Amino acid sequence: MKKLYIIFLFISFNALAQVDEARISKIRGNTKIDNQDKAVLNLMEEFYTQMLQSDAGKLSPNTPEKLDNLLRNGRTRNRHLLVMFMVYQQHISQTAASGKRPDTKFQVELMTDLAFEFKNIYNEVPAIIYVYQSEALNSSGQNQEALKIIEEGLTVYPNSVPLKVYKYLGTKDDALKIDLIGNHSNHWMVKQFAIK
Repeated sequence: MKKLYIIFLFISFNALAQVDEARISKIRGNTKIDNQDKAVLNLMEEFYTQMLQSDAGKLSPNTPEKLDNLLRNGRTRNRHLLVMFMVYQQHISQTAASGKRPDTKFQVELMTDLAFEFKNIYNEVPAIIYVYQSEALNSSGQNQEALKIIEEGLTVYPNSVPLKVYKYLGTKDDALKIDLIGNHSNHWMVKQFAIK
C-alpha cells in the first residue's frame, strides 16, 4: 500500500508542473491533520540531528523503525508529510544508485510543497527541509533562490552546520569559513567539501 501511495505521489508531481495548494490537498488524502500532534515534526528533528547536524552523519538504529511505524500506521496524524519526505529520499537514492541525474523540477516542487505544508500545519519548517530545499534549488541551477532559503533557515536555525556549509559554498564568506574550521572541523560536511 505504501509503495502505491508513493508511486501516486510521484506521478502527481510529474503530471502537475506547478506548486499549488490544490495538489497539496490531494496529497493530504485521508490523512488527519493535527497541529498539536508533534510526532512527525519530532521525527524530522531526529533525522536532522542525527544525519545532518552530527559530526558522524548517521541515523541511530531506532530512528528508521520509528519512521516505518509512523508510515505503516494509517492513523498517524500528518502522515502525508512523512510520505512526501520519503518520496524525496527515495528519488534521490534511486537516481544516485542508478547513476542518473535527479529530476530537479520534481525535487524543487516537492520540497517547496513540503516546506509550505510544514509551515501550514506546525507554523515552522524543520531544519532538514531547509537543507533539502536549498539542495534541490542548487541542483536546478537556482543558486540565488537557494541562498535565500539558506538565509531564511539560518535565521531560524543559526547553529545549523549544513546551512552554514552551504552558505559558505555559495558566498565564500571568510567569517563562515573560520567558524566552520574552528568549531566544526570534524563535521562530515566540512570534511566532504574540504573546507580548510
